[in-house]
Amino acid sequence: MSIELVLQQRSNQVCELSGDASAPLVMMKVSGGDDSADGYVLISEPLKAQVESAAAVDANAWRCLNDAIWSPTPAVQVVAYRMLHNLADAGEVWAQELLDTAYLEDEVKAWAESGLVQTSDDDDPQPLDSNGIVLSEGDSITLIKDLDVKGMNFTAKRGTLVKNIHLTNNPKHIEGKINGTTIVIVAAYTKKA
Repeated sequence: MSIELVLQQRSNQVCELSGDASAPLVMMKVSGGDDSADGYVLISEPLKAQVESAAAVDANAWRCLNDAIWSPTPAVQVVAYRMLHNLADAGEVWAQELLDTAYLEDEVKAWAESGLVQTSDDDDPQPLDSNGIVLSEGDSITLIKDLDVKGMNFTAKRGTLVKNIHLTNNPKHIEGKINGTTIVIVAAYTKKA
């Protein structure tokens, strides 16, 4: 059986990312995947065009990733994970929130991360707040949304001032003390005070 037929059966002839049956469907090889049907997704032509051209991405067209990231098909999870990263890097808060809750098996996550495009040419990228302002060691920030603190029994409320932040190895995260506890905070959920 051809790969295209396997994909059509696997997807019930709808886009594996959006569930759309109205747009023409095409096969797309997922970089890093093998040459079997497991290394391909069946995707609508408009979404494939956006995957291949980062400049033409319509963030609202990708709201379908709320479901796609939980697909039982690893290739679909990989494409969803990569697009969520691209959208989060472009400042889409909902995409970062979905990434924060998504779970991928270690093997699938490694595959997904192997194809992430580095968006920064800077050798030492700096964390940016919600307004795109660079955060530095020792700055004070204000939270722009309520954050549930994992492993603790409290919620860091919107408007909370966090003084003397620390930078981490990940430019998307900073550390700060709230209620006497040092926590990791997504930099995009903050505003420099």
